[in-house]
Amino acid sequence: MSDKVVVCGAGGFVGGKLVEFLLGKGYRDIRAVSFRPVEQWLKAFASVENIQLDLRNYNACKIAVGGATWVYNLAAKVGGIGYIQKNKTECMLSSLINTHLLQAIAWGEVAAVAGYFFASSACVYPTTSKAGELIKENDLIVPSDGYGIEKFFSERLCASFSEEHNIPIRVARYHTVYGPGDDIKGREGKDHAPSALCRKVAQAKISGQHEINIWGDGEQTRDFLYVNDCVEATYRLMSSGCNSDPVNIGSPEIVTINQMVTMLEEIAGIHLTRFYSSAAPTGVQHRGSDNTRLKSILKWEPTTTLYEGLSATYRNIYDGMLRA
Repeated sequence: MSDKVVVCGAGGFVGGKLVEFLLGKGYRDIRAVSFRPVEQWLKAFASVENIQLDLRNYNACKIAVGGATWVYNLAAKVGGIGYIQKNKTECMLSSLINTHLLQAIAWGEVAAVAGYFFASSACVYPTTSKAGELIKENDLIVPSDGYGIEKFFSERLCASFSEEHNIPIRVARYHTVYGPGDDIKGREGKDHAPSALCRKVAQAKISGQHEINIWGDGEQTRDFLYVNDCVEATYRLMSSGCNSDPVNIGSPEIVTINQMVTMLEEIAGIHLTRFYSSAAPTGVQHRGSDNTRLKSILKWEPTTTLYEGLSATYRNIYDGMLRA
């Protein structure tokens, strides 16, 4: 495990978990990169090279990828639906990160990378899916404004660099990722639905006010990808022979928001009165991942049930709130 591995976005939720996963696999020459100071990273490991760089800058990308064998690009401005709908400019400027990393690799800063991974999103898909309909990678692409457009543009740029500069590319379309660590004090609004709901349920239990506000009508359907499954799939995809074509990474379990709240009531041991905010941002009404391509390539798909993942996430948030 002597290859140099670069993880861009290592200060974030998924990036930090990926660094931890790679260390567990035996990798020792890891460069972790994030735009925030290291002391503000969600996870930081003393045994790796931790660097603060703004990867929207080309010279920063040259430093980041120097000597790399494997480059994981998970760096982006991202959050829950409430964040991405209000910060479209910031989300779209993340395209500079992917652009400059690919340029730095193609223009000779690296002798020859064995693989470049780009974390895309299910936000490249249309907002008109029906309940029970699973989205395939070759289905119609109609990206959501801002974040979705940035992801689709970056996917196409990866494909072009792969074709014209012979860079081995892996592209994954993440469906909503959650897990312990997605809920951080001061980041409310940037966490995703499972963590946001875990926080609301924990607040209800601690306060004794057994009620919850749910965005939308609660009948939105989603698949939620547990973070451990996400990094496992990311590593497996990078290690595979798959090149360029995007691959869905999502859970095979589809639930409504109301069903998820019911699970959390059971986990927390309380019953909640539900109130609904029809004017709140909800994103698409229905979305589910077709994992056929993922299973074909990796002979594997995510295995953590939503109940298992929510249990771990809720305990982490509830315990943290008690300590606060």
